[in-house]
Amino acid sequence: MKRIVYVLAFIGAIFTGCDPVEDINNDLANQDDPIIGVDEFTLTSDDYAALVEQGPEEDPDYYETFEAFADLEDAKVILPPFLADRYPFWGTGSSVTVSFNLNDGNPEDVSAFVNADVYNLGNTDYPTSNSNAFLPGEDVEGALESVLASEFATPVEGQVVRLSYNEFTGQPEVGLASVYGAAFPTNFGDFELIEVLDDGLEGMDDNLGWRDQSSYAEGSGFSGGANATEEWLISPEVDLSGISGLSFQITQEIDFLGDITLFDVLVSTDYTTGGDPMAAAWTAVAFDKTIFGDMTTSEDFDFTAYDGQTVHVALKYSSTDSDSPRWRVQDFAVRTTGFSGDTEAKNAYYRYSEGEWDDVSGVYYLTTADYDSMGENSGQPGAFNNFSGSVLPSNYLPQWLGINYPFAQEEDELFIIYRFFGGSGIGTVTKGNLYTFSGGSWSPSISSLQFGLENGVWVPDNTIRYTLTGSDYTLVASELIAVEGFEAAADNLDNFGNFNRAGGSTNWTDEMIVTALNIVLDNLNPSAEEGQKYVVTIATWAPGNSTEEFSMIKSSGEWVINE
Repeated sequence: MKRIVYVLAFIGAIFTGCDPVEDINNDLANQDDPIIGVDEFTLTSDDYAALVEQGPEEDPDYYETFEAFADLEDAKVILPPFLADRYPFWGTGSSVTVSFNLNDGNPEDVSAFVNADVYNLGNTDYPTSNSNAFLPGEDVEGALESVLASEFATPVEGQVVRLSYNEFTGQPEVGLASVYGAAFPTNFGDFELIEVLDDGLEGMDDNLGWRDQSSYAEGSGFSGGANATEEWLISPEVDLSGISGLSFQITQEIDFLGDITLFDVLVSTDYTTGGDPMAAAWTAVAFDKTIFGDMTTSEDFDFTAYDGQTVHVALKYSSTDSDSPRWRVQDFAVRTTGFSGDTEAKNAYYRYSEGEWDDVSGVYYLTTADYDSMGENSGQPGAFNNFSGSVLPSNYLPQWLGINYPFAQEEDELFIIYRFFGGSGIGTVTKGNLYTFSGGSWSPSISSLQFGLENGVWVPDNTIRYTLTGSDYTLVASELIAVEGFEAAADNLDNFGNFNRAGGSTNWTDEMIVTALNIVLDNLNPSAEEGQKYVVTIATWAPGNSTEEFSMIKSSGEWVINE
């Protein structure tokens, strides 16, 4: 009857202009006999989009873009208001388990691989000069260990490193070989991004100059019109000692070309990483900027002026308030006569533990060839060699794993690390997840949190719901049948498998049941931490078969009623 009154009150509010919905919800949640609900669900794409209210013209927020939380603490903050909207009529004592994704991957271990230090082997790191890849038969493991020793001379306990290298897939031939190469957006984070002229914009509009896009680095000063800006993208130090006959090759696209002096490929022999580019001497690589209307690989430009030297290569982009060209660079390489042929990109993970580097098995970093194998058309991973909000890894990786690991056994696990494009405002980031083979297929891991409703507020909750089994009743009876005051009640429990609540000599009081539940819970979870909660369902005779719930909490080493 009371809820019918609420409906009438709501109808009346339509005509009086009042909004009683919040009061109704609070009243329902706090009445003497509120709705006590239990549910579990996994967040969908629509749920992630609804976590934070946005206007129709706003760009997708973090949760909608990545369909994930930054970490568990983020989920604990964001989910309670969402649950309040989803379960408006539930009352104190309700419980919901929510499953969701974490940005760095759902098992905590994956974060170490996602955020690993990355080192790309250069020409001098390989055993054979001017090969830029391991030749067949060369000691890969020994060379990688030497790289770790030289490049990570002071490691810290637990540090994780990903070494990226190439191997020839067959016997190489003598030809032009890369001695240093950069591909974007893969190597974007290895470069220094230096703003020389502030564009004066704020927020999302302050994304001019260089930015990493899905399959290239892009220099642009356009945002609602041309804007004055200048940014430099400067390579790490390139050591060309002992190498001669150098050339330079770049794959690029140049659009809306106006003043050809606004951008250049520059080379310096006296710039120091972290320094002021304006204080160094730079020389432009000469090439015709008018012939790159599409993404095109250039001829080999003369680079012999830098034979044997140590250099930095800078991509300098600038624009004015009236002239804003767009420069897209997919890759560039410094090359010389050496070994050439088909190569395969590979990655190895190492973790520093107890004074030595150990190679880590069970982790795989997707290569360009892997993305291509999942489809190279628009809307497929190989189109830009990454995943995105519209090309989700969960839609491709289970099938890819099934093809590449056809003999997987039940409960086999593999960490998959991959590149994810989060939009022009975010760029391409590294993500990953743990995939497990179960029931004949691979599935990604997912995190979960349980929330309980306390006084109208959803809070993270460790409550475990448990229903006593036949063996639990037998255990209680055997433990208490000889204890004074429990003899008759325990004998009755042993005979009928339920707690008598109808009175008489075999009756179980609340205090007696708490004693029984201490026996059960200590047996069920002997190492339970302080504050662990249980909601235990017991079978009773009241008279007639029935059930009751007891809310218990571990306090000072004992299980007590959770008030």
